[in-house]
Amino acid sequence: MNEEVEQTVALAEGGGDAAAVDVDDVAVRFRTRKKDVLALRQVSLSVATGEFVAIVGPSGCGKSTLLKLVAGLLKPSSGAVRLHGDAVTGPRRDIGYVFQRAALLEWRSARRNILLQAEMRHMPSAAARKRADELIDMTGLRGFEDAYPHELSGGMQQRVALCRALLHRPPVLLMDEPFGALDALTREQMNIELNRIWRETGTTVLLVTHSIAEAVYLANRVVVMSARPGTVTEIIDVALPAERDYAETMGLEEFSSATTRIRRLLGAASGAE
Repeated sequence: MNEEVEQTVALAEGGGDAAAVDVDDVAVRFRTRKKDVLALRQVSLSVATGEFVAIVGPSGCGKSTLLKLVAGLLKPSSGAVRLHGDAVTGPRRDIGYVFQRAALLEWRSARRNILLQAEMRHMPSAAARKRADELIDMTGLRGFEDAYPHELSGGMQQRVALCRALLHRPPVLLMDEPFGALDALTREQMNIELNRIWRETGTTVLLVTHSIAEAVYLANRVVVMSARPGTVTEIIDVALPAERDYAETMGLEEFSSATTRIRRLLGAASGAE
């Protein structure tokens, strides 16, 4: 076990045998001016420490809402959410969050965008700078750390956003369609990089994606959700090794079987790729 994994596991210790993420019979109801909308219904999910779980489903089924519940940005109408055994009752500081758009500050360099996390969390500056350098090397940003967002490609901007989310070594990383706006080749490269980073850090990852292939390539398990009100239709185990060569994985029977099963579950109305 490398130092990065050991530190991540140490952050999660305190919960004993508790799951990293535990969603227990959760429902979410939004009230609009005209009616109540049931976004999630009876959603239950347990994610083990160090596991990579992807969530797929039709647009509007509540995938992003589920991530916000785990982050403590929303409260469930019923049911409970726990991180390492602790009830989530408000915004959590022990998670990292990566959104579809990198949301970088245009007047700050890549390094200073990464270090924004440290400023917000009042992290010791020397330790934060050292950690930022480690992540810059890990994500292949060396040589671009002083570049501004407009000087970076979309893939590089997302790498910066990923570094920012990982700066404080969160035991749980939430990713909401982080590669959806990228071109196909850049997205493939980012998938390969994310698989490597996940293996090196041991971070528990919850990924929302509309791409079935991306979900199966990256995850240990894929949660398939129904149309709104979203609920868990089925959880697919992905029988692939942790280290996955992209081209070889796409040709494996296990990959084909999993993607075919998910497509059948989602049906033509899913809009997933």
